Amino acid sequence: MSEAGFHVHGPHDHELEHAARHAPESSAGRLAVVTAILATVGAIFSYQGGATQANAVLYKNNAAIRKTEASNQWSYYQAKSGKQNLAELAAELGPDSHRAAHEDEVKRYKSEKAEIKLAAEKLEAEATDWDAQSEAQMHEHHRWAQATTALQIAIAMAAIALLTRRKWLEYGVFGLSGIGIVLGALAFLHV
Repeated sequence: MSEAGFHVHGPHDHELEHAARHAPESSAGRLAVVTAILATVGAIFSYQGGATQANAVLYKNNAAIRKTEASNQWSYYQAKSGKQNLAELAAELGPDSHRAAHEDEVKRYKSEKAEIKLAAEKLEAEATDWDAQSEAQMHEHHRWAQATTALQIAIAMAAIALLTRRKWLEYGVFGLSGIGIVLGALAFLHV
């Protein structure tokens, strides 16, 4: 360059300008965009994982409530069985004048026990159903957690790839991101 403002380009300057004008999108820019997208998707996956975990706990709580109710019914059933046994003993050992009344009590207790047994078995079935729903939610939660973890590792790898400018790390980012997305899709599909 001259002092009068006249500028002469050398061959090297011309090549640099050409390269700058026609350069493909930089790897750093691409990784920055991918990282932002991964962070957004990861946040959604994390939310879904938390929601399914909360559902699993709620369903497990419902199962525990039904189990307690069933246990109460079985205790009631046992109490009626004890009373039935006493009525049978009274009918057998008591005076003949009271035998008919005690036999009626035995029939009543048998009838009541049948109803109580049905209620207890229904509550046990509901508890089993709630437990199954809880297990399904926990399985889904684990899928969401795996997907979130894969995306978090991919984000960390992207930072390392940006700092070290290693192309193989960039490929690792895309590979791990793909795994995370697949795991998220499996969670979404309840697989």
